[in-house]
Amino acid sequence: MRWRNRLLGIIGILLVVLAILDQLGRRPEDRDWHGRVLGFPYDFRMPTVERLQARIWNPADQRVLVPQVFGVGWTVNLYQLKRRAQLLIA
Repeated sequence: MRWRNRLLGIIGILLVVLAILDQLGRRPEDRDWHGRVLGFPYDFRMPTVERLQARIWNPADQRVLVPQVFGVGWTVNLYQLKRRAQLLIA
């Protein structure tokens, strides 16, 4: 179990480094600090209340897994999770 945690930590650090290198490889005026690296979404922009709400509780987005508000990877759209759980119960 310890080796798995270390491996996941190394992969996480690698993804962050690759995302930063992706941005630094762009011209300064083209850097927007969000995108995808190796299929993983990343967003290093300062989080906003609007973006937090759009990712964590968004009825308009049908996805359960949405990009993180800040960082690399995904987070859960709790609205869609709740809606789908209600459909299973009904």
